[in-house]
Amino acid sequence: MSLNEIQEVTDAERALWPDTVIVPFADTFADERGEILPLVDLSFKSAVLITSKLGTVRANHFHKTDWHFCYIISGAIEYYHRPHGSNAHPEMVLVRKGQLFFTPPLVDHSMVFLEDTVFLTLGRNSRRQEVYEADVERIKPINPDPNIIKSSAESLS
Repeated sequence: MSLNEIQEVTDAERALWPDTVIVPFADTFADERGEILPLVDLSFKSAVLITSKLGTVRANHFHKTDWHFCYIISGAIEYYHRPHGSNAHPEMVLVRKGQLFFTPPLVDHSMVFLEDTVFLTLGRNSRRQEVYEADVERIKPINPDPNIIKSSAESLS
């Protein structure tokens, strides 16, 4: 995928997105062999496994066209989000192991890691660095100060 292959988001695509940050799962299939949990049933171009250490922060950006579903394999995240361009206080959603959450384009977002965390990100666009950088815009940090992060992490214990 070259940089000029980043596609604009369509209304038809938008109609397929979940309308909540935390995404409810479709029914699982289970038999004597185990279980199948459907995560995402949309076309995407990247799958990235990310590890983050306790107390660190990721994101503080928005994507012009990219969206991503994130599945928490282990750990916990304070996920902050608000519409891009808004000066409103961002909403915080606590996301824990075994949950799936969604970030559409044009949403300022930040992730604060309350534990060592591993998560899988499934994205609309390629994750090659030059494609990623062409679609992402950094923003002023919207996450809390480190003392709040430490307090939140301690409350999970």
